[in-house]
Amino acid sequence: MIQDIFRGLQVYSGAYGLISKLKLWKYFVIPMLISFVVFILIFVSAYGLSDNLGEWIAGIWVWETGKATVTFISTLIAGVIIFALGIIMFKHIIMALSSPFMSPVSEKIEEYYTGKPAENKIKSSFAQQLIRGIRLGLRNLAKELLYTIPILLLKFIPVVNIFSTALLFIVQAYYAGFGNMDYTLERHFTYKESVNFIRKNRGLAIGNGIGFLLLLFIPVIGVILVLPLSVTSASVIAVDLLFDDDEGEHIGFEPFEVIENR
Repeated sequence: MIQDIFRGLQVYSGAYGLISKLKLWKYFVIPMLISFVVFILIFVSAYGLSDNLGEWIAGIWVWETGKATVTFISTLIAGVIIFALGIIMFKHIIMALSSPFMSPVSEKIEEYYTGKPAENKIKSSFAQQLIRGIRLGLRNLAKELLYTIPILLLKFIPVVNIFSTALLFIVQAYYAGFGNMDYTLERHFTYKESVNFIRKNRGLAIGNGIGFLLLLFIPVIGVILVLPLSVTSASVIAVDLLFDDDEGEHIGFEPFEVIENR
């Protein structure tokens, strides 16, 4: 699985070039706007609610001595908690709302690599794609929170908390990659089939998700480019897996060498 994680991350090296080559930027205008607006809303919410939550936490301190210091620290902790939960929700919100706009991107990439029209085994309308995206987002959000809360509790245990940070990062990466790959899988598999397919290829999903999370650490630009780069990379991975030939030769991410030859 380690090798698959690195392969999933390596695909990002040619994502920008592929988007430009296939003229895909126009499909990302609305998703990039959604991404930016949602991120701003989460940031403002974290800033606005941190005072209230901080004061509530500080209420546990019943003594007047050190009250101001405790309130200040509590406010900072509250802001971090709200912002951290917001980032988890950020992934699933933008993926769900952007779902209908991502299908043309994955279709163009599939056509480019296979040399034939993209397959649509699962017929669906714009509304159905949106509903599926929301359903998948809610499912993954619930699963991620189910795993995240116990992992956060581990942070209170010395030594163990070091490993819990890495584990939390991997869990978030998996579900980010999951959502990105499904933009292509939704044309080929039912909801349940997609879940099973990604479970079998979780290493590649984690690798793609790691790239997604790392981009968010880049101020402003990362938030805007996170969807174009991660979705393009995930589409290449998904197409490669779907159209892998009988001899086990992949159609093209080693990494993106095929792009330069077409």
